[in-house]
Amino acid sequence: MKLVQILGPGCFKCEKLKKNAEEAVQQLGIQAQVEKITDINVMVGFGVMATPALAIDGEVKSAGKVLSADEIKKLLA
Repeated sequence: MKLVQILGPGCFKCEKLKKNAEEAVQQLGIQAQVEKITDINVMVGFGVMATPALAIDGEVKSAGKVLSADEIKKLLA
């Protein structure tokens, strides 16, 4: 099972990225856990300086922008 993490303080963009990630997982039909991380210390541990950020299986794939569901699907495939 893949782990998809959305890193951000909980702003509109962060929530939109989480929604797009959930949509991508559903469209691909894969088993994945999508979780939201708001703890600044965890974000710093990932080396994230711009939010929202997207990490897949512990690796940051995007930071500072809201990826579309299609863009996230490409990262998950």
